[in-house]
Amino acid sequence: MKRNADKEIRGFIFNKYDEPEKSPFDKLFEIFKEIITHTSGDLDEALDWMKQLDEEYQLTDDDYTLDDFVEDLKKKGYIREEIDQNGGGKMAITAKTERAIRQQALEQIFGKLKKGSSGNHRTSYIGEGDEHTGDFRDYHFGDSLSRISMTESLRNAQINHGIGDFKMSEDDLVVEETHYKSQMSTVLMIDISHSMILYGEDRITPAKKVAMALSELITTRYPKDTLDILVFGNDAWPISISELPYLKVGPYHTNTVDGLQLAMDLLRRKRNTNKQIFMITDGKPSCVRERDGSYYKNSMGLDPYIVDKCYNMARQARKLHIPITTFMIAQDPYLTRFVQEFTIANQGKAFYTGLKGLGEMIFEDYEINRKKRIRG
Repeated sequence: MKRNADKEIRGFIFNKYDEPEKSPFDKLFEIFKEIITHTSGDLDEALDWMKQLDEEYQLTDDDYTLDDFVEDLKKKGYIREEIDQNGGGKMAITAKTERAIRQQALEQIFGKLKKGSSGNHRTSYIGEGDEHTGDFRDYHFGDSLSRISMTESLRNAQINHGIGDFKMSEDDLVVEETHYKSQMSTVLMIDISHSMILYGEDRITPAKKVAMALSELITTRYPKDTLDILVFGNDAWPISISELPYLKVGPYHTNTVDGLQLAMDLLRRKRNTNKQIFMITDGKPSCVRERDGSYYKNSMGLDPYIVDKCYNMARQARKLHIPITTFMIAQDPYLTRFVQEFTIANQGKAFYTGLKGLGEMIFEDYEINRKKRIRG
């Protein structure tokens, strides 16, 4: 029999990666989503920015103009006309755009980390759980039969008894270890005091992006987890995910105590054992609300009266087994000392960071916290 001389060539062929060609709409939409976040959902201002960028960098041409882009936004359901109380009309973004902004924030912040992430949350407790670990041990009376690894057990039987006269005994059985998955309830606190836009630095937009990305991550990847978001200035109040693109700072002081009180109230209602608070702030606590409803304010240095109330809240959270992780954007030495004392009182964690890398730090910490069980 003559063998065919022609041989099949097998192997890998490597080519230079070419990014898929984007349509004119998709290219402009990427820019639009970034700008609409900075303008806190103000569509008119965002389009003005895009017009200026178009004039400077020629983003469009005669075949596809900025007007064409706006029309496509309408057709695709990203913007709609709203009628105000006076009967006038104006264009505004839709829930579809809000979702697209959250998805973009998630990709920008978490995209670098997701390849190295460890998957769903694992607790430190090994037993009859629902997530495989890849580790094996001998079968013990009472172990579920569904956890027996047949491949490993057959292998043991062959080694122990030989292939010719095959038999399997209880001593040959092997089970695979599993971890319990646990749920996490998180409250994200965002400082919206006036200092979040002082000194020419926009600190609120990165905080919004983190909140949007975190909310998108939890709803898509960890749907059993919960995320509550609150903002705090002179007072604290919860906000919904849909409100995040429109979030702005106000002429407020920083009532950290009120924010922590609300955060703990929200977490008390959760049935999950694992609870935590993330606090993003750039300034010192400068305001508390008294029992009669009045406000005590002091922006000069660290007021002992206000600071002591913050420490008391940290200790209360500790008693409730709620760790607080503080992401301190400001790095003044006296503020650092305050955060250190606050963290000791709670036995939580603190990160002293600028705006760069804030999102990555929060996501890494969220993943790490999900790998351990916070016992109540």
